[in-house]
Amino acid sequence: MRKLNQYIARTVIAAVGMVLLVIVSLDAISALVDQLGELKGKYDFVEAMIYVGLTLPGRIYNNIPLSALVGCLAGLGMLATSSELVIMRAAGVSVAQITWAVMKPVLLFIAVSIALGEYVTPLTDQIADSRRAIAQGDKKALESRHGLWNREGNEFMHFNAVLPNGRLYGVTRYQFDDQGQLTASSFAQTALFQGDHWLEEDGKESLIGADGVSVRSYDWRRWNTELSPRLLNVLVLTPDAISIQNLYSYAQYLEQQELDSSEYWLAFWKKLLQPLATASLVLIAVSFIFGPLREVTMGQRIFTGVIVGIVFRTSQDLLGPSSLVFGFSPLIAVALPVLVCAGIGVYLLRKC
Repeated sequence: MRKLNQYIARTVIAAVGMVLLVIVSLDAISALVDQLGELKGKYDFVEAMIYVGLTLPGRIYNNIPLSALVGCLAGLGMLATSSELVIMRAAGVSVAQITWAVMKPVLLFIAVSIALGEYVTPLTDQIADSRRAIAQGDKKALESRHGLWNREGNEFMHFNAVLPNGRLYGVTRYQFDDQGQLTASSFAQTALFQGDHWLEEDGKESLIGADGVSVRSYDWRRWNTELSPRLLNVLVLTPDAISIQNLYSYAQYLEQQELDSSEYWLAFWKKLLQPLATASLVLIAVSFIFGPLREVTMGQRIFTGVIVGIVFRTSQDLLGPSSLVFGFSPLIAVALPVLVCAGIGVYLLRKC
């Protein structure tokens, strides 16, 4: 049985790896084409390729569930076409044993997915966005197509780029009084975190008063704020790119501040349950091979896998925003498609 498990594992790993390579390659090519419309300043074709390269871990992470589904359909389909699955069953190997033999190599891809989502993707996505913003050479907030907005009291601020090492590029700040009137605006080329405050460098400030506007330049200026590099590293990323640990802590922080945290809870449950989503899709793949797709062509199997994956992802994409609009738990929105897939897979396997 050990040699049989190894044979199934090699087949599944090769098939899932090949499908993942194809899907990620197509995704990266599409992203590179999109970036051609962003070319500006020093952000040339080479920088666009570097940007796409840095976002590859995130693309791998997002496409592992679909790749596991289609890859298992393709790998097991080859075994079914060559009657090897029939021979295994005739030799006394149960469907449950074959299913577990398929699931074990998939756990390797799930482990890679968790490692990428927790430790690699948040860093590489932030570096990619920062490099693009710096290369495009945007100055003030109204000139920038990217970056981060934040509010602290009566002050609104925008950062063109946020680096993980506590350095900001393109810091624009707008200060308002209690009546909502603009009293000052400033722009600094960079800002560096100094432990308990920020140091703005190479800036210009405009003070707006009853007598008009006065402008002064400065080489450096101390900036006291509650913002820290750790908090900015969370704010600068989209919720889907934040690690599970930071999603949980930031969602709790928003609740303590009596702010809306549903978007971050949705991303938290989606990332936390992604391993179960991958496993449920693999159950669907195995059940299809032993059931309705036993004797069809490879093209039909792959087509079916892609359709099931699209339906699964679309259902999550529809239920997720629906939970934000209608106010039901994000956990239900994420878990429902997973439970449905797992239920269908178990039901079909029990009929085999």
